[in-house]
Amino acid sequence: MEKHRCGWCLGDDLYEAYHDLEWGKPVYDDQTLFEFLILETMQAGLSWITILKKRANYYDALDQFDVQKIANYNQNKQDELLMNAGIIRNKLKIKSIITNAQLFMEIQKEFGSFSQYIWNYVDGKPIKNQVLDYKTAPANTALSDQISKDLKKRGFKFVGSTIMYAFMQATGMVNDHEINCHRYDEV
Repeated sequence: MEKHRCGWCLGDDLYEAYHDLEWGKPVYDDQTLFEFLILETMQAGLSWITILKKRANYYDALDQFDVQKIANYNQNKQDELLMNAGIIRNKLKIKSIITNAQLFMEIQKEFGSFSQYIWNYVDGKPIKNQVLDYKTAPANTALSDQISKDLKKRGFKFVGSTIMYAFMQATGMVNDHEINCHRYDEV
């Protein structure tokens, strides 16, 4: 018997695997949260499948998403990244990776972990929405507006409300699986 999946992932094996194994599953470890923050900010203006197809390249290019190493990248490393055809070679996005890594570590110092900071917005547990069709899921909410505003105030780049809502969906802060999706009650 075939499982019902959210309509946005149908027809692409990579998308379906990501949907089935990761999307919407609550993430509480800082390493994975940092990875998703970087990947979501790289998505700005692009489709998620574009970033998903480049995910392994980002993993290699960015020292396995090691926040401390990235926070210390120098101009030579930035130039190297700008020459890497396997990732999005946007100068502002490359700079934002480094800036956001530095600020991510500041949040870790202030709150004990980035996870503690970000999950406080939802009292530590996912918001379970009632999405009938993925096309009706919101692109942003008052909560993603609030998170975006705070991160921007702290100096983060490429963290608009829509990007932050996508981050919230990806990391399971909100469950936007369609209610008839096999993952809806699993996450």
